[in-house]
Amino acid sequence: MHIREQYFSKIKPFINKQLIKVLTGQRRVGKSYMLKQIRDYILENNKNANCIFIDKELFEFDDITDYKTLMKYVTLKQKKTNNYLFIDEVQEIDQFEKTLRSLLNKGDFDIYCTGSNAKMLSSEISTILSGRQIVIRIHTLSYLEFLQFHKLKSNNNNLLQYLNFGGLPYLINLPNNKIVISEYLKNIYTTILFRDVVLRNNLRDVKFLDNLVKFLADSTGSLFSTKSIYNYLKSNKIDKSIPIINRYLGYLEDAYFITSIKRSDLKGKKIFDSGEKFYFEDLGIRNALAGFNPNDIHKNMENVVLNHLLINDYKVTVGNHNNKEIDFIATKNNEKVYIQVTYLLTEKSTIEREFGNLLAIKDNYPKYVITLDNFETPNTYEGIKHLILENFLVNFE
Repeated sequence: MHIREQYFSKIKPFINKQLIKVLTGQRRVGKSYMLKQIRDYILENNKNANCIFIDKELFEFDDITDYKTLMKYVTLKQKKTNNYLFIDEVQEIDQFEKTLRSLLNKGDFDIYCTGSNAKMLSSEISTILSGRQIVIRIHTLSYLEFLQFHKLKSNNNNLLQYLNFGGLPYLINLPNNKIVISEYLKNIYTTILFRDVVLRNNLRDVKFLDNLVKFLADSTGSLFSTKSIYNYLKSNKIDKSIPIINRYLGYLEDAYFITSIKRSDLKGKKIFDSGEKFYFEDLGIRNALAGFNPNDIHKNMENVVLNHLLINDYKVTVGNHNNKEIDFIATKNNEKVYIQVTYLLTEKSTIEREFGNLLAIKDNYPKYVITLDNFETPNTYEGIKHLILENFLVNFE
């Protein structure tokens, strides 16, 4: 199993601490393997560790349905000391937080769990456990991880493969065949849609949900409001109210399937109520739904740049400055960077637009234009740096 050191290094300081460690993220991004790696690391360093591992995706744990059956199972497996509890997909257990709180209060367990629903984990755990948890978001593979997993070197062909197939870890077990990979990704999409969105939220109109997702896939990176989605759907004879559209978008985001990026002013303090962009956690799933169209390469580029920023713990908004759009304002440790993403810098109008929008910003924070060109401008253009996408994904932190 590949060690994802970026995440593992965040978890290590909290091992044997009286905090519940929660790994969150979209289904199939590698949370289960991370949980097993933590268990193996603990066993290597503590030969007396009693590791209780519950995987709610295995039928043998079907009888653990609520906090009472969970407590009964754990009590049977418990020893006097050195108890470690691991629960994979904890949201499948009704009111699980009651058992976790009880075990935590007794001090007999070091607890780790994974979950694929943001709302459930933020509300139930935060409310019941009163801050006695550490939440670590696990993302799909970054470009560097993708290269490591597939034993590839960074070059333009492998970058295009990443932009096409995305970064779900299980792809290393499949042949490099477009049809096979596309079928796998479509099956993952169906699983997420039904298990983490439809069933969890008791939704009835699955066809509408599917149409909404495909609209988002086709419109990745476009700035629009819920009202514009409503108008588009209505023009296609799909009549849903704006509140329903908002709810369905929220359900998709709760499942970590999509990410919404709000608009903000230049200082990033005022968040606008209308207008946002939607991106996918995994590009491969997006492409399996909408197709990997060369004419849409800029959409994939924006999506992968955003994902890279989020993986590196940036908070991101879409910038608005004098009615000019800045693709991303990314903030970390109270420092900002401004980023424009465009396909190629071959047209004078493109150069003037992308660099011009950034030149209008009169502060000293770093500014970047990211492209898919085969060359990188050696010097800055009036203080703005041009990066090719490959170098950004390899070197930018």
